[in-house]
Amino acid sequence: MLELKDVDFVRDGKELLSRVSLTVGEGERWALLGPNGAGKSTLLGLCGAVTHPTRGTAEILGQRLGTVDIRTLRESIGHVNPRHPLRSPLSIRDVVLTGLTGTVERMPRWEPTAAESARALELIDLLGVGALADAPWTTISQGERGRALIARALISDPQLMLLDEPSTGLDVAAREQLLETLDQIDATHPRLAWILVTHHLEELPTSTTHAALIRNGRLLAAGDAPDVLTTDLVSEAFNHPIQITQAAGRWTATAQPGTSRR
Repeated sequence: MLELKDVDFVRDGKELLSRVSLTVGEGERWALLGPNGAGKSTLLGLCGAVTHPTRGTAEILGQRLGTVDIRTLRESIGHVNPRHPLRSPLSIRDVVLTGLTGTVERMPRWEPTAAESARALELIDLLGVGALADAPWTTISQGERGRALIARALISDPQLMLLDEPSTGLDVAAREQLLETLDQIDATHPRLAWILVTHHLEELPTSTTHAALIRNGRLLAAGDAPDVLTTDLVSEAFNHPIQITQAAGRWTATAQPGTSRR
């Protein structure tokens, strides 16, 4: 699904990513974690064909950036951004349908086919917001918006989905509902690969299979989640002693008393 080889990314003379190599396979559910400013959003931009590497190669869905029409490539990549910039009172149904056009608002004079409309409702039901299909975006909760945005990302049947801190702004109950939704998608879309960016291990669904830790623009570790999300590696990534525990498929992080490494 994705292969980055020795990727550097430089902006305004500053190296934001350095020698990053990462391979994501079909059906793998990746978590990308690191402190603020570590390079998570920059890396996600490369994975989503939003930016190109300064050096190295990036192949997404078998297509190398720089040799392919990125507009076509992006149609096979689903994006979930809780800071979705919509301000108008579109219904959830219409918001989900904008995933087919890659726009924030409904395109003028564009109408979905009957099959596309049916698919939108199917996904809205799957994501647990079927009763709100006609509710205006401006009146629903942040948690309901999060699930609607996942439906929007899925409507184009992507092979790769990128989730940029999807739990942002959610209370504990809404967060748990969102994580249950992601675990449900794991069952209904077994071939879909995703990368979920977060600061918090508690925000990882039980379906997480792989993890990568990034610090100062470099990948510290990447691989099977239990091998990467360890006390030693997470403490090194965040430059602070953090105790990691795992139970029932979920991770928790607790700062340990002692001298800070900062």
